[in-house]
Amino acid sequence: MQFTPGFPLNPLQTSLISLGLLAMPALAQTEPTKANETIVVTATQTKHTEFTAPASVSVVSRADLDKMNVNNIGDALKHVPGVNIIATNPTGRNEIKIRGMGGDYTLLLINGKRVNARETLGSAYGNDFDLSSIPMAAIERIEVIRGPVSSLYGADALGGVVNVILRQAKEKTEAAVAYTHTMPTKGEGGDANQGSAFVSGALIDNKLLGSVVVEGYQRDNWKSEQSNNPDADALEKREVVNVLSSLKWLVSDNQDIDFDLGYNQNDMDSYFNNVPLPPNSPRPLTAHNVQELDRLSLGLTHNGRWQHFDSRVRYYFEQTDLMDDSQLNGGVADVTQTNNTVDGQVSGYLGDHLLTSGAEFRDTELEHSRSITTGSVSANQSAIYLQDEFGFGDLALTLSGRLDHHETYGNEFSPRAYALYSLSDEWVLKGGIGKAFKAPTLAQSSEGFSTTACRGRCQVVGSADLKPETAISYEFGTAYESDRFGAGVTGFHNEIEDLIQSDQWRPAAGYMPSVMTYHNIKKARIKGLELTGWFDVLDNVQLGANWTLLDSVDRSTGDDLTKTPDHTGNLSLDWQASDVVSANLAWQYVGSQVITVPARNAQAFKSESYQTLDLNTNWTVTQALDFKLGITNLTNTQRDEVATDAEFILEGRSVYAGVEYKL
Repeated sequence: MQFTPGFPLNPLQTSLISLGLLAMPALAQTEPTKANETIVVTATQTKHTEFTAPASVSVVSRADLDKMNVNNIGDALKHVPGVNIIATNPTGRNEIKIRGMGGDYTLLLINGKRVNARETLGSAYGNDFDLSSIPMAAIERIEVIRGPVSSLYGADALGGVVNVILRQAKEKTEAAVAYTHTMPTKGEGGDANQGSAFVSGALIDNKLLGSVVVEGYQRDNWKSEQSNNPDADALEKREVVNVLSSLKWLVSDNQDIDFDLGYNQNDMDSYFNNVPLPPNSPRPLTAHNVQELDRLSLGLTHNGRWQHFDSRVRYYFEQTDLMDDSQLNGGVADVTQTNNTVDGQVSGYLGDHLLTSGAEFRDTELEHSRSITTGSVSANQSAIYLQDEFGFGDLALTLSGRLDHHETYGNEFSPRAYALYSLSDEWVLKGGIGKAFKAPTLAQSSEGFSTTACRGRCQVVGSADLKPETAISYEFGTAYESDRFGAGVTGFHNEIEDLIQSDQWRPAAGYMPSVMTYHNIKKARIKGLELTGWFDVLDNVQLGANWTLLDSVDRSTGDDLTKTPDHTGNLSLDWQASDVVSANLAWQYVGSQVITVPARNAQAFKSESYQTLDLNTNWTVTQALDFKLGITNLTNTQRDEVATDAEFILEGRSVYAGVEYKL
């Protein structure tokens, strides 16, 4: 299906978009904030403080990013409560799990716009192209919503939302260049280089603002003595180039138009396969895998601040081209994914009710020279949503609902209700309930789509009989925040139905078919507790901590969900030693988890807990010049034999040094 500006709409789609854009409330306002409070927008698409937002929200600020050695979004979120960055590939690719839900259930946004190249490569192969597509130098902050928010964002937000807010151009000219070098002290290779340049300012005073960010990242392949196969890479070779540019036209005092253009190149090269193959296998013991991805994105947005409401209308386009050359998959494949999205939103007050309403139309097309018998498949979705925020004294309520229409799966309604009660200015109670869903991917739902699996020895074909996955989620918690101390505790419970799973080889039982498919067979229950806290020990010393307890069960079998740690914890100590020197010590604990081990007849085993320690220092030599030095995995922690047999090898002790100069 090709998208054109005048694309045809069926009656339901026309009604959805018309209703969303015509629901115009009156006079937008925002709640008052204190000077030291963080404003977030992802929870409701309206402004709230992090403390009083009607959701479980965490923010990673620009200052947080600057004190760490961060190469991609996954690195930036590894210390956020309820978030696990887990390995999905034997050569170091990762995904973001929120509250035990896999990476496919985490919706990634840039300034509220979807980033989605997942269809180009199935997640079973470790598809983290999206995580490395955003230049770290362009980020102002990252907002993480834990728990489903399909009532606003639709499919894929079943686990949570990660919204990357980019730096905005201002009238004053700003510019900076930075470079960081990282070097492992164990194993062979693995050196990494990251450089960036950023400039923004007024092209025409009070009329046209612009910004450009260019970032490059290069890492050599890393081999580890922990590998069962000495020829296999523990980390693949990776070369990434990111360019983001934007223009803001200040049409008038109450209107502006944004144009965004982005380019991402991501090339990966590795030798992998830690599992010995039979001596007569036609495929190599250590297979060579090469993938080269190019992504082009553009967006056009009109923002209006009118007398009685605020409005936003957007169009954004994303095209990803992938060359996939894997010896295990049997040769070269050319893959193209094209996403077109149009959406609109209005927000404002009607009496004491802050109403937000909108509509969205999204079209995705996938071409695959190897896996799709017809050459291409496509799907489109449309939606409307409405949210009402209102209060009674100290009680604030948020009610929202979204109706999605998928051309294959029909209508899906996602309601949500959330309440926040202020016991005082420093202490709140909050909780809510919501329903979320995730539609099958094109690979899962298209009968003509065949994916190579079983290390090249079987195929998994799509099924037209699948149903969307759904979840009901509950949470309740309390939070306290004063000038020098803050703490919070939140309990959550998720019931997930119709989880999609492909058939699995069971070599121990002699079950190894050459062709398999997908089924809605799993039910899962995930419940847990999140504890967070921070304390200003001294004026220049702050201690922060969080701990997450998870109990996850596959209700079809009674087994624990795989790659879901039962406990995760983080402890961070920040010390501003002087005007010049600051230091950060970050400890992380990852609890035991069940892992499927291909080298052991694809059976599941429990991998024991492990801990890591990072030391980061920053040196502000002048207002313009900063240095940073640090060590990651200071104790050179290694994972146990179960994890390494499954090819999940933790990167050893590494040292890094960086410099940033602000022009």
